[in-house]
Amino acid sequence: MFLLGYDIGSSSVKASLVHIETGEAAATAFFPATEMSITSVRVGWAEQNPECWWTNLRQATQAVIAAMRARPEEIVAIGISYQMHGLVLTDDAGNALRDAIIWCDSRAVPYGEKAFADIGAERCLSHTLNSPGNFTLSKLAWVKEHEPDLYARTKHYMLPGDYIAWRLTGEASTTASGLSEGIGWDFTEHAPATFLYDYFGFDTGLIPPLVPTFGVQGRITAAVARELGLAAGTPVTYRAGDQPNNALSLNVLLPGEIAATAGTSGVVYGVNGDAKYDSLSRVNSFAHVNHRREQPRVGVLLCINGTAILNAWMRTTVAPEGVSYDGMNALAATVPVGSEGVSIIPFGNGAERILCNREPGCSVHGLHFIRHSKAHLIRAAQEGIAFSFKYGMDVMNSMGIETRTIRAGHANLFLSPVFRQTLANITGATIELYNTDGAAGAARGAGIGAGIYRNPTEAFASLKKICTVAPEPAAENATKEAYERWSMINDDKRAFGKTNHPTSKHTDK
Repeated sequence: MFLLGYDIGSSSVKASLVHIETGEAAATAFFPATEMSITSVRVGWAEQNPECWWTNLRQATQAVIAAMRARPEEIVAIGISYQMHGLVLTDDAGNALRDAIIWCDSRAVPYGEKAFADIGAERCLSHTLNSPGNFTLSKLAWVKEHEPDLYARTKHYMLPGDYIAWRLTGEASTTASGLSEGIGWDFTEHAPATFLYDYFGFDTGLIPPLVPTFGVQGRITAAVARELGLAAGTPVTYRAGDQPNNALSLNVLLPGEIAATAGTSGVVYGVNGDAKYDSLSRVNSFAHVNHRREQPRVGVLLCINGTAILNAWMRTTVAPEGVSYDGMNALAATVPVGSEGVSIIPFGNGAERILCNREPGCSVHGLHFIRHSKAHLIRAAQEGIAFSFKYGMDVMNSMGIETRTIRAGHANLFLSPVFRQTLANITGATIELYNTDGAAGAARGAGIGAGIYRNPTEAFASLKKICTVAPEPAAENATKEAYERWSMINDDKRAFGKTNHPTSKHTDK
């Protein structure tokens, strides 16, 4: 018997079949083979056709079923993970009215800024834990002003995962965790943030009916069952945004626990036991998957845009031609801690939330043409990325989240011994790496929601730790000196970078 998990990303859609008995991923597939296209008709805009998500979901589903020769009735529950903060508008029949405005689209910044100024920082932050920023409600405000005819035809606004759940079940719904990621949830009232809906002039009827994060959210229709090769009536029993779901995938559910990813952008996601916020909105707080009124669990999300994208740039632009990422890691390891004086500021992928939305750009410092080589630049880039994590994690520490253990999937930059050792050395945290991903985590979440697993402990009993990276005392001083040098350069660049209001410019993903 199997659980089916989906991870709806902006690059691809992934599906995983997980054995209920063993908890291990039996088959995994993702589509397309190359990245899904993102439409950007203007600078700062980013849209995707929701039909592309569905097409790739269908192909991924059929691939994993074929790989295991699974019978439809053997798949007993479905979970969904999805790219956060997007906006999908549907009509009375549930059809998407326009392309989705996805997480990295920044057109709604002025709407969030104005709402924050008009309503007031204290009320926004104390009730929603964030500024309206460039989140989903601000995107909806843009549509209301610029596409009024389309807005008038809107029955529901949805997040990407809500839309996929609707396509699977024919039932419109959302979750409290989902509303919070769009800054539509009031943590004081434990209900939709009506003061924000009223401010923007939205009818709260646009909100789909609320369902629990874990539990039966709808059942697969007969038509979808025929299309995907599933059994009609199979329940969808779990749904969460990709970062809360990544934390679930790593069994990060309790206050003080931390999950991290280091893909194109980097994320550190810690769990707080109460509804705290950063007054400068350098990190964002959302309802975690296990958040309840009587037992708050708030996910504090630190996002850094310029992480593995810098490492990829190093590979295509700096590294010897044809070298692999493993080859780059080997080159970096030939250089001492601190890269013999070279520092790289990695913020070259747009405005950075942890810098109050300044955009200082990426820069190289301390380069000596005779002494330094490509290997120095590669190591300095990976160290600079680790240092940016430390810089942001200090904000999380100030909110009461202690950094003792960081859990991450064995993927992307966490495959680099230099990166993960530098991160362990500078934070003092032990890093645990696991063989898991978002789709497998969503499948296990479906098992919890369906009651197949009694609790998360049982669901993740089979989660396998690949390795542990502890801080190296012998490298502590050298790493600290390199970070202090990096931090001084970064502070100088911040002083001369573009200065915006803390709520402006980026969508925190």
